[in-house]
Amino acid sequence: MDIRQLRYFVTVAEEANFTRAAARLHLAQPGLSAQVRRLEKELGHPLLDRSGRSVTLTEVGEAVLPYARAALAAVEAVRQTADEFTGLLRGHVTLGHVSGAAAAADAFDLPAVLAGFHEAHPHVEIALTEDTSERMLAALHRGELDIAVIGLADEEAPPGISVQVLVDEPLFAAVAPDDPALTSPDRTSIALAELRDRPLISLPRGTGLRGVLDRACAQAGFQPRIAFEAAAPPFLAQLAARGLGVAVVPAPDAGAAPAFGLRALEITEPRLRGRVALAWRTTGPSGPAASALLDRLRTGLTAPAPDGPGMDGNCR
Repeated sequence: MDIRQLRYFVTVAEEANFTRAAARLHLAQPGLSAQVRRLEKELGHPLLDRSGRSVTLTEVGEAVLPYARAALAAVEAVRQTADEFTGLLRGHVTLGHVSGAAAAADAFDLPAVLAGFHEAHPHVEIALTEDTSERMLAALHRGELDIAVIGLADEEAPPGISVQVLVDEPLFAAVAPDDPALTSPDRTSIALAELRDRPLISLPRGTGLRGVLDRACAQAGFQPRIAFEAAAPPFLAQLAARGLGVAVVPAPDAGAAPAFGLRALEITEPRLRGRVALAWRTTGPSGPAASALLDRLRTGLTAPAPDGPGMDGNCR
């Protein structure tokens, strides 16, 4: 039995797809399939059911999977123990990044921190993925992600998750200059209730900003009328500029609204806030490499002082 075959089997089980598993492992799919079949032949049982649209575990595969993961963890522990004597850090870290968080680049520079970490620890492999906050929180709980940059929809961090807020900004409604909401050229805010019957342009479900909007509207007694969804906040402003609705955007993008001929009105009564945070399991990352990256991210990503309630790394 080859340790690589166990890694291949675990990866296919996690991805439920040979093509995605091969891409994650940087292998050709036929070679991956052949190695898994050799493992199955050696064990004398099929581990994967390939008959459906997605690959699923057989009964034997379900039983074998925890031991395969334990074997891989043991091998990694042997390597880490040996590396401790030379001060060498190696391993694999999975990092999630919320869709549209590039708009927060003025507040924190994630690529710069990752580049600095890679220079200091070239033997640590970092896998960076982009997804919605909701799916990344689920992946953190399952151990599929070590760390994630997420949008926070609630005042409290989810159970089992610790966070450090990186961005805490008010949310704005980007409206056209001739919009009927602008009864005064000096107007700077708009009450949430005024958006009740307006077509809104927002980030998709599962993002922190959308969660904040949906929760606030529910508490105000109405359901937001979402006309368009897009993952990139600047694109929301472009849609609003074409007269397709009112864009709900975070503060950095509100500053760019004039470029599209829009006015940015802070949403009030209540004031809504968009928060981007670093998140990890409360029990801590799975290994030394992930712990080292988390430490670098916590110190390297700046956190502007909020003017409203926030959270820090001690929140659960």
